[in-house]
Amino acid sequence: MTLKQALARARGILDANNIENVPLECELLLRQALKINRVQLYLELDSELRPKQEETFWNLIKRRLAHEPTAYIIGHREFYGLDFYVNPQVLIPRPESELLVEKALSLAQSHNMSTVAEIGTGCGAIAISLALNLPHTKIYATDTSAPALEVALINCQKHGLANRIHLLQGDMLNPLPEPVDLIVANLPYVKESEIDAGVFEPALALSGGADGLEKIRQLCQQVNNKLRPRGCLLLEIGQGQERAVVTLLRGLFPSAEIEVESDLSGINRVVSLHLNKGR
Repeated sequence: MTLKQALARARGILDANNIENVPLECELLLRQALKINRVQLYLELDSELRPKQEETFWNLIKRRLAHEPTAYIIGHREFYGLDFYVNPQVLIPRPESELLVEKALSLAQSHNMSTVAEIGTGCGAIAISLALNLPHTKIYATDTSAPALEVALINCQKHGLANRIHLLQGDMLNPLPEPVDLIVANLPYVKESEIDAGVFEPALALSGGADGLEKIRQLCQQVNNKLRPRGCLLLEIGQGQERAVVTLLRGLFPSAEIEVESDLSGINRVVSLHLNKGR
C-alpha cells in the first residue's frame, strides 16, 4: 500500500465515523507514524509503506476512532503560529483563545504594561505567546496542577523562555508574589453537566461548576488585591455567558470600563475590564 492509498483509505474510514477535519487529521497521523514532515509526505506519496509503518499508522487511526484527540496522539498542537507539546494532563489549546492573546498584546503594548499574569496556564501556550511578543515584560503563569506545570516547563524550554516565564503552582491568584498590570485567564467555563464522561481532556481544566462560572467568579473576587491601579483583566468566556460575567464585574468594580469582544464565529468570547477610573 502506498502513502497515497493509505491516506485515501483512512479518510474514508474517519469520514464514515463523523470525525472532523478528516484530510488534516489523516495527514498528521500518517506523518506521526512515519516521523516525517509535510514536505516529505507529499514528495513520497507513491512510496510503499513498510509493514511496520502500516501497522503503526492503523493503530493511530484506531485511537482516533476511539475519539482520542489527534493532539494527544501526536503529542503537539499549533497555537498562535507556534508548536506546543501537549499530553492528557493539559487542555488542548483552541483557536478561539488566540483572540485572548491578541487582546492581551494590544493592551500590554498600548498601555506599557510591565507585568502580566496568566491564570490556569495549562501547557503554557498563552503565556509563551505573550512572552515571545513582549520581550521586556515580566510574565507569571499559574496553575493548580503540578503535572500541567511540568508540560508548561517543557514548552518554556522548547521556546527558550525557561528563565523569563515564572511558573507558579497554586490556586488562582494566590501564588502571585506581587500585583500585576494585566491578568489573563482562560479558566474552565463548561457546565459540569455538559462534560462528556468519555472525554479525554482533564475534567479539572474543563469544569466550571454547575453554571460554568464557578472558577471565573472565584478569580474575579480575588482580583482586587492582585491588580495594579489602572490595570486590566481579560477573561475568555463561553457562549451565552457574557451577561452574567459583565454583571458580576460591574458589581465588583462599578467604576471600571468593561468591554466584550466576539471571536471569528461571532460568539462573545473575551471580556475585558480596565481599572482606568479606579476600583
